[in-house]
Amino acid sequence: MKRILVVDDEYQVRKMLRQTLERSGFEVVEASDGKEALKHYHADTIDLVITDIIMPDKEGIETIIDLRKINPNVKIFAISGGGKVSPGDYLILAGRSGAMRTFTKPLDREEILVAIKEALGNNSDN
Repeated sequence: MKRILVVDDEYQVRKMLRQTLERSGFEVVEASDGKEALKHYHADTIDLVITDIIMPDKEGIETIIDLRKINPNVKIFAISGGGKVSPGDYLILAGRSGAMRTFTKPLDREEILVAIKEALGNNSDN
């Protein structure tokens, strides 16, 4: 079973992604910020990371850069609802920092599932 690390400071976003991903046969590990995400990444086998960009303590761009230092081949998706600027601006920066795919909030569950299956292979048991 493929394991996905979901990083977001918003509990409701983590809950929605967990439910969506688990129904599709993925195992989910949650983190509320980048610091917690890095601890999980070191401790667990993670196949893909989905990280929010705007978070307290350790934000998403910094997390993406740190994950890339640990493993240049890590698969990372970035998500953002924006902040002081449009989410598109943050997501462009996330892509330049190493995110494979970017998505704006609110997330389209089907769109993100299709992207995950493409990134990991069509079978979640691989």
